[in-house]
Amino acid sequence: MPSVKVNSVNVKSVNVKSVKVKRIAVCMTILGTVACARGQSADSTTPAPAAGSVAPPAAAESSDRKYLLERIDDAAVVQVYADGFRELPLKEKVLIWHLYQAAMAGRDIYYDQKHAHNLEMRDVLEAIVTSRAPDVDAPTMAEIWRYTKLFWINSGPYNNLTARKFVLKCTRDAFAATARAAETAGAKFPTRNGETLDALLARLAPMFFDPDVDPTVTSKSPPPGKDILTASANNLYSGVRMDDLKSYRERYPLNSRLVKQDGKLVEEPYRIGGRYPRQLSAIINHLDRAIPYATEPMAKALRALVRFYQTGETKDREAYDIAWVQDKMSPVDTINGFVEVYLDARGIKGAWEALVFYVNREKTSGIRKLAENAQWFEDQMPWDPKYRKEGVSGITANAIDIVIETGDSGPVTPIGINLPNDQAIRERYGSKSVSLSNVNEAYDKSTPPAFRSEFSWTPEEAARAAKWNAFAGELTTNMHEVIGHASGKVEERLHGNPQAVLKEHFSALEEARADLVALYFLPHPKLAELGLLSRTDQDDIARAEYEGYVRNAILQLRRVRTGAQIEEDHMRNRQMIVRWLMANTKAIDVRMRDGKTYYVMTDPVAFREGVGRLLAEVQRIKAEGDYPAARHLFETYGIHFNPNLRDEVIARVEKLHLPSYTGFVMPRLEAVTDASGEIKDVAISYPQDLTKQMLEYSAATRDLRQ
Repeated sequence: MPSVKVNSVNVKSVNVKSVKVKRIAVCMTILGTVACARGQSADSTTPAPAAGSVAPPAAAESSDRKYLLERIDDAAVVQVYADGFRELPLKEKVLIWHLYQAAMAGRDIYYDQKHAHNLEMRDVLEAIVTSRAPDVDAPTMAEIWRYTKLFWINSGPYNNLTARKFVLKCTRDAFAATARAAETAGAKFPTRNGETLDALLARLAPMFFDPDVDPTVTSKSPPPGKDILTASANNLYSGVRMDDLKSYRERYPLNSRLVKQDGKLVEEPYRIGGRYPRQLSAIINHLDRAIPYATEPMAKALRALVRFYQTGETKDREAYDIAWVQDKMSPVDTINGFVEVYLDARGIKGAWEALVFYVNREKTSGIRKLAENAQWFEDQMPWDPKYRKEGVSGITANAIDIVIETGDSGPVTPIGINLPNDQAIRERYGSKSVSLSNVNEAYDKSTPPAFRSEFSWTPEEAARAAKWNAFAGELTTNMHEVIGHASGKVEERLHGNPQAVLKEHFSALEEARADLVALYFLPHPKLAELGLLSRTDQDDIARAEYEGYVRNAILQLRRVRTGAQIEEDHMRNRQMIVRWLMANTKAIDVRMRDGKTYYVMTDPVAFREGVGRLLAEVQRIKAEGDYPAARHLFETYGIHFNPNLRDEVIARVEKLHLPSYTGFVMPRLEAVTDASGEIKDVAISYPQDLTKQMLEYSAATRDLRQ
């Protein structure tokens, strides 16, 4: 890896006695972790109840309900619950049932998009772990189980947050011996015509065992000699370099695989008659079955989605986006399609995902108040007035409970969503924002207590976090989605497509913009006027959130176990903001105590003033498509870090056995039918078992790959 220069910061060594801090809630802010609609588990481990109340969240009632199910390395596995489902009308339950099946039908699309060998690798692993082969080596089998569970959580052999590959720690011979024993016991492996099991294992061995073969699934800062496409191991391109695209115009930019054949670029569109025809046909079948149970606005959107899957044409995708965003009142909804572009280093190709959810009406009032006042916030933005929207309308906001998330959205899930991503549609028709209430709850209930104290400088800071960070976290998440992503406009010459010119830096820049909007408005009296918080407590709430955001920038380094640069866009965004504030304001100190590093927010007024200046520049960069400025911002502040600091952070969290990220086990639905096959009810249950759910999902879609 080439050497990098890490920005210098002023570190203050404080000669004080160690401060004993109670194990109280020091949650790291979730603001930067919102995936919009992709995402990652929050660095905050206490995401909060809905921010519609002016009081701090009350202590949770004691319950025997199980949330934290297991730990695999630095990943936690958590059950998510959908408590309101049983009370839904039958029509809505049946609608959700068909959408649930559509979500499962497309799961393998994302697996294939992530790596060309992903599905074969999963088949090998599942053949081994489901076999009942006698006399296998117990340590080898334990290692295969560890790796398989991480593979399921991350939808492949790449860490969902760092983009880096993880490998099996047993020997190749031991793995092969276990596979042979499984075959003898009747396990079926995905061998090609005429291929033996040993040949299959030899072909896939570099992916299972060699960390230097296809080491990074998405590389936006490639090593020397490679570009962002050739350094990325995903299956969105094959044989294509960035230079090949200089004069090439894609017909299906969002929904195609681009390959180079005989020296020519060829698009493989994701549509019926193109790539993934069996999976898309199955999705369409379930969507067609859902339509009779949908409201008319939702049915219109589903019909448009079916049309898009049939043709793959951009105009049909736009028609679907418009119909979807215009459906403002349906109590049930779904996101199903090629949505987020984080997997693509260019920021163009959409990864497939699906979510099915219903509105949590009890928690919706707060987020809707933001949507109803979006124009007021737009008018107060600290950027050049020419980039402010006029006549803001069409913003819909809800708190929701998810029933299933697959593909790019699960098992590692976002906590907030704002769509569509098409800038031109957003400016003309508006957007939808949702806060995933039951996911937030599951994070909260599964939080290890020790997580909340290790990185806080003083007991007072820890106490503020315990009282306010959960509440502030969800409020800022809602602002991030509703008035952050939904704000601003770009110059007409960009044709509503700033990502085309900002390239690999667009996603991180956009996440930074939304974070900055939320941070900027959190202390504003308007929030108290809207009843979103108490004016008496607002200063403490803002300080707690600012402190948490700053701590987050150091804590997130635990996720990047190797190397000295950040690849994931949300992590780049958070580091960029904090390190820019360190360099350009006096709001943050870096302090040492007992050999430990702390990021300490010292001046909330200076912090907000700096946020306003940075936000104005970030909006200008997006609006003008200023690629050199975006690159400078992230190369200077957002990508590189000191690996010694990372090693210190890892040692601190491992000593406390704290997770770095979370994968979720989803609710399970089952249709209850009468003798004629008519659905009389849809039952919901909670597997509390990652293995059981992942094997069930694979079995449900295996025939679609024949």
